[in-house]
Amino acid sequence: MASQVNFDKVVRGKRVVLPDEICPAEICIKDGVIAEIRKGNNSSFEAGLEVIDAGDLYVMPGVVDSHVHVNEPGRTEWEGYVTATRAAAAGGITTIVDMPLNSIPSTTTLDAFQTKMDTARDKLYVDVAFWGGVVPGNQGELQAMIAAGISGFKCFLIHSGVDEFRHVTEPDLHTAMQALQGTNSVLLFHAEVDQPIGAQTSTSPQVYETFLQSRPKSMENHAIQLVSDMCQQYGVRCHIVHLSSAEALPIIRAAKQRGLPLTVETCHHYLTLCAEDIPDRATQFKCCPPVRERNNQEQLWDALKAGDIDMVVSDHSPCTADLKLLDTGDFVAAWGGVASVQFGLSLFWTNAAQRNLTVRDLVNWMCVTTSDLCGMGHRKGSLQVGKDADLVIWDPDGSFTVTEDIIQHKNKVTPYLGKVLKGVVHRTLVRGNTVYRNGTFSSQPMGAILLKPITSAK
Repeated sequence: MASQVNFDKVVRGKRVVLPDEICPAEICIKDGVIAEIRKGNNSSFEAGLEVIDAGDLYVMPGVVDSHVHVNEPGRTEWEGYVTATRAAAAGGITTIVDMPLNSIPSTTTLDAFQTKMDTARDKLYVDVAFWGGVVPGNQGELQAMIAAGISGFKCFLIHSGVDEFRHVTEPDLHTAMQALQGTNSVLLFHAEVDQPIGAQTSTSPQVYETFLQSRPKSMENHAIQLVSDMCQQYGVRCHIVHLSSAEALPIIRAAKQRGLPLTVETCHHYLTLCAEDIPDRATQFKCCPPVRERNNQEQLWDALKAGDIDMVVSDHSPCTADLKLLDTGDFVAAWGGVASVQFGLSLFWTNAAQRNLTVRDLVNWMCVTTSDLCGMGHRKGSLQVGKDADLVIWDPDGSFTVTEDIIQHKNKVTPYLGKVLKGVVHRTLVRGNTVYRNGTFSSQPMGAILLKPITSAK
């Protein structure tokens, strides 16, 4: 019997990743929202209704990447909204959260936030939310930015790499934490602080070990202890971005055991790349904090499984090729950042499949927790009635080689060129609209700006 509900379209498949199980199901969509979920694949629908049949492919919530640097306006030659969101769509990502740097102006005032939104509008192939920045002296802007819908704030405890986004000192941090008390906002930390590094055994700037020794784990460890102390003192939600040092895990475990509102992310490059494998002069591998040794990586995987690390993100931080100094191979002077937003799902799955992890783990660490972090858990991150119809249809058994011609982000410099990855995205839907399908994109951008509700509990 035909359904009497006037759906706009239906996505059905044999392996639909629901919160409680993976099963045959039909996702019925109306006005961009999941209106009904029917377990099984046996419904009949009114003639003319678009029914997308995923067959044996996975149907799961779209990935939410909560750490992406778009750089528009001001450094659009590094990355822009059109290219970044097309890359995201091609990778099964339906929401990104744009960092407050390296655009000009940085998103540290209400006016700059408005400039960001005005610039992004009508360029988005996926939905985009925004992080604001905490810098010395801008505490008076924070409440107004929260009221305007900013997802939260990020600060640096060390030089950010760009002079216009200044790092905070400990007194600055006390001021910012006081301003954020009583709000439902979250403060993200680039958790490195300057530390004496002692004598280096490697001194050639073309050798990766030289750069690695210049950013020791102690820089992260001391910074994360400071964040833990601040979190306990003020009770403000705190989040560690791009954890690299496994030595900091005991500090994180202790904070969580005390019930502090602290969450932690790591990145695909820390779970995929190892310092021992980075060739001389290969500056496309440089990022801050650095990719560390294989033993450190194994500890990060264990911490993820144990719940000490809450989520996995890209930290897509591109730049123009010249800033990577590929001609000289100078790790010390080159820009630090890995471009990878398009490949996060496949990078994670390539590793996870070798570690007996499941697609449900992927959804938890790349959809659920990331959407909660940015205040979008009420709309994003899981396939549930009432949430946005953001879906990715993908083949867990397919594989592909990363080549320049398939890269959608603006600058094609990435450490993953030539890598064979497992997990092929076939189709990405944002609020029920197909924005990517087998190498082609929607004719028009169909993403939207996301504003965090002031009353959101997540």
